[in-house]
Amino acid sequence: MLLDTYMGGRLQGARVFVGGVGPGLGSAVVYFALLEGARVFAVARSRDFLERLRRELSGLGELHVGAYDLSRPESAEAAVAEAASKLGGLDAVVVTAGGYVEAPIDALDPAVLEEMLSRNLKAHLYAVRAAVRRLKPGSSIVLVTAVGGAYPAWLRNNAAYVSSKAALARAVEALAAELAERGIRVNGVAPGGMRKDFAPGRDWRRERRLGDPQAPPEDVARVIIWLLTDESYWVNGAVIPVDGGRRLL
Repeated sequence: MLLDTYMGGRLQGARVFVGGVGPGLGSAVVYFALLEGARVFAVARSRDFLERLRRELSGLGELHVGAYDLSRPESAEAAVAEAASKLGGLDAVVVTAGGYVEAPIDALDPAVLEEMLSRNLKAHLYAVRAAVRRLKPGSSIVLVTAVGGAYPAWLRNNAAYVSSKAALARAVEALAAELAERGIRVNGVAPGGMRKDFAPGRDWRRERRLGDPQAPPEDVARVIIWLLTDESYWVNGAVIPVDGGRRLL
């Protein structure tokens, strides 16, 4: 295994909830959080996937898993409650839940709109709602939106997806304003195109160039980890594009 050259215990002992974990970005966040010394509770809808992830990464540190659907409020509450119980509290929350369905407006199925809102907005808000009363001053929340939410011309025929991601970006700002007085930071990251083939320990830096339309998830995960650390303390209410400059091309 090629361990990341920047690992250094910046999250030593931190209790981190990572929700909406999939085979790409979510898994990369769990991996780097463990390398940085965090204790992690990972949530996805598939129990089988979570067990595979635990077998693959548990040797790096303390990793717990729970199968929950964060887009359902009662399930989000149960997920956060189990995480707080297993970890003895929470210091950070990351939600990487999301989905993409292409649907031109004149053919938009109401079920597609509901799916986009559930996966790209509701899951994030329900997770934060469940977690916030368990967080103390100095805690950090990071939500994953998308560059497409700010550049809708990139994604023609996709009003449902773009609207859900744009709403999440504004929710980041609203939550940051609301929770600042509690000493809790809220930020977002907005990836561009991203591959879903995370592999622990690979040298992903050789696999992308600035401006690539698709990039490995590791670069985005590294920014998320930074937002959880004290190094980013003065960053609050920001939605950071992490796309290698692709949005400018």
